[in-house]
Amino acid sequence: MQELPKQRATIEFLPVPPEEQPESIEEQLKQTSRASVAVQRGLVIQTAFPGDVILTTPLIRRAAERTGAPVDVITTPVAAPVLANNPHIREVLVYDKRGRHQGVGAWWRLAQRLRLRRYSVAYLAQASLRSSLLAWAARIPRRIGFRGTQGAWLYTHAVTMRGEPHQVERLLALADGAPDRREPEIYPSNGDRRAGEELLEEANIAGPFIAIAPGSQWGTKRWPYFAELARALALELPVAIVGGPADRADARAIKNALGAGAPVADAVGRLSLLASGELIRRAAMLVSNDSAPVHLASATNTPTIELFGPTIPGFGFAARARFSRIVEPDPLPCRPCSHHGPAVCPLVHHRCMRDTPIARVLADVRQVLQIVRQQPGPREA
Repeated sequence: MQELPKQRATIEFLPVPPEEQPESIEEQLKQTSRASVAVQRGLVIQTAFPGDVILTTPLIRRAAERTGAPVDVITTPVAAPVLANNPHIREVLVYDKRGRHQGVGAWWRLAQRLRLRRYSVAYLAQASLRSSLLAWAARIPRRIGFRGTQGAWLYTHAVTMRGEPHQVERLLALADGAPDRREPEIYPSNGDRRAGEELLEEANIAGPFIAIAPGSQWGTKRWPYFAELARALALELPVAIVGGPADRADARAIKNALGAGAPVADAVGRLSLLASGELIRRAAMLVSNDSAPVHLASATNTPTIELFGPTIPGFGFAARARFSRIVEPDPLPCRPCSHHGPAVCPLVHHRCMRDTPIARVLADVRQVLQIVRQQPGPREA
């Protein structure tokens, strides 16, 4: 196996003391070497949620191919860790748009620093006016985004999408597509791998197991029967729970349903995004709501049972791993109710998730497990 390159630096934009600043941005530009001007430098801007950033990795790789060198990526503090060790990225630029970089002043300083880097092209992966303004203020000559978005009037090239492509193909269109099928990518470190191994050892899980992800950033995306499902799954294979700190109540409910002594690995709030991805890679399969763990599973080719409720697969965020299946409720006139899924059901009943029975999910799990067990050799990630 080829050794991965060393981790790329993560840059945080901090205020520069006035006494350290040159007289003007023009003076700084004059100090830039002629050699650096000739380099084709690419920038990808994606400041959405971690799952969106994972789905942006095929675009990042394609952008690097087109510019002939690793690109820089602007993203949020929460999502930045998932891009660690990526060989197609030169630097991850952390932009805390809701924290210390909030406000016009911090935004303007960031734009001027980007201008000094003399990017030749920016790919606007998020339909954000703020991102569009940032690329424009940085005077990046080619600014590529989607037609019909808030900041489209600031693009030099606007891409029109038709139909309902997956988000991976949609984003790849910003770089004129790819010559072959591309999948999301993550690059866990040795430390991430050790963290997953230690968690499984702690739970006395040595063989196959099923990963479940009961959480979601959006309340209405949470299927309410994961505890009952885990109890049924534990009769067949051990269970590992993945998620962030906000999912701890769900993890407790699952462990209570399993009872003392049941082999369960609780990774909720304990593993990084990349370590969680490594744990998912080791799993026989993943059962998850429509949330970030699904995209980690796509990056590791882990078969997934994905539960949809307020959102639909047609939005472009369905699981991509081999043998994956989608579970949806029976037709409802209120579905989909939003692009992300609101915090609370607008009609209170939450039938899009509550009406999806455990038996239906369990049947899909068993069918996919049977298929996976019949496959020769290890699964390719």
